[in-house]
Amino acid sequence: MSTKTASSAPSPVIEDRAQLLEVFAKGEKPRETWRIGTEHEKFVYRCDDHSAPAYGDPDGIRDLLDELTQFGWSPVEENGNVIALSGPDGTVSLEPAGQLELSGAPLDNIHDTCSEAARHLEQVKKVGEKLDLGFLGLGMWPDKKRSDLPIMPKGRYGIMLDYMPKKGNLGLDMMLRTCTIQTNLDYSSEADMAQKFRVALALQPLGTALFANSPFTESKPNGFLSYRSHIWSDTDPDRTGMLPFVFEDGFGYERYADYALEVPMYFVYRDGKYLDASGLDFRDFLNGELSILPGEKPTIDDWNDHLSTIFPEVRLKSFLEMRGSDGGPWNRICALPALWVGLLYDQTALDAAWDVVKDWNIEGREILRDSVPKMGLDAPLPNGRKLGELAPEILDIATAGLSARAKLNGSGDNESGFLDPLREIVASGKTPAERLLERYHGAWDGDVSHVYEEESF
Repeated sequence: MSTKTASSAPSPVIEDRAQLLEVFAKGEKPRETWRIGTEHEKFVYRCDDHSAPAYGDPDGIRDLLDELTQFGWSPVEENGNVIALSGPDGTVSLEPAGQLELSGAPLDNIHDTCSEAARHLEQVKKVGEKLDLGFLGLGMWPDKKRSDLPIMPKGRYGIMLDYMPKKGNLGLDMMLRTCTIQTNLDYSSEADMAQKFRVALALQPLGTALFANSPFTESKPNGFLSYRSHIWSDTDPDRTGMLPFVFEDGFGYERYADYALEVPMYFVYRDGKYLDASGLDFRDFLNGELSILPGEKPTIDDWNDHLSTIFPEVRLKSFLEMRGSDGGPWNRICALPALWVGLLYDQTALDAAWDVVKDWNIEGREILRDSVPKMGLDAPLPNGRKLGELAPEILDIATAGLSARAKLNGSGDNESGFLDPLREIVASGKTPAERLLERYHGAWDGDVSHVYEEESF
């Protein structure tokens, strides 16, 4: 989730609806300047007993952030607490229960993305050795109850933790017990954004299946392959889902802004503090009628904050975010941007992917999304096939897209090799979660604690 950083320049007050759309339009970039942003979260645990360290504990989360500054990271504070770090590799931040996230810098190619991830993991492992902390790459805590987990001292989290149970049964699990990998990508125009949004949204369930990695809850199988994905279906219907309007004729910045304005607010950030605006209407804010700030109109920063509190499977800000995948190990951190860059950053590949999904109807897309958390690659496609039957074709399209980009490393390799972990999953027909379950029922003899030995970074 977003981390506020100090800015010396005042944000413009929104006086005209066009300013709302300008946030999206300013994201437009010529193809040669398109970049790749990769975000990945991991669980932090104590090596001796696998417990989740609290923020202020000795050798806890704050000490972890403090130790990371030796690698050139600069602290970001909120109310006297270091809650994030900024540096050339992006931002290191905290999810609500202390999950550690790297929001990577915008980079030119996936070789650079993978190097960035490797640097970050090397740093946290070095600090972890000193503090006796480990880092787990899964989509959900495999053994922790909500009550086992600490809360980080970030103002927006307190507001969200209070509001979430009013809207769904699993929102607190989303905040406290899940981790994800995400990829953020650019677009050149409103039309380009719309085509990429449609392809990414339709195929997001494939990303969910290929990365499904959350089959355990409180030390037992939970009946799902991606329980993290299921959690989103019972978090808050106002701000999640597959956004059917994206596939309607005329979709663009204005329609997405209309959708965002329909989503209730969480907060307003003023003078270093988060003011509780949960359930209030941003349109009232535009009219100077927000009850907690009467007579005051929002700024562009307020609009950007509001956009960051919307959680569909694909999200538009000044770039597009792919949000459907579980957390996982190092090689899948590199594989996720490879999948989406291959599909979306080459026009021939993008057109081919659109040809695959353009005739899918709303009902079929919803059934696919709802089926994937349990069924993975066996989930039914709108055309009657199974998702696993489509996966090789989509990976071939992504491979061709990456090859066409011709972004080479020092050895002359293009980016398509980063898809290898996904090719292995498709060839085996088994998601990462199914492999975990095999070990649970086999070599682990029903003891989930083995996951700390085998799935840690």
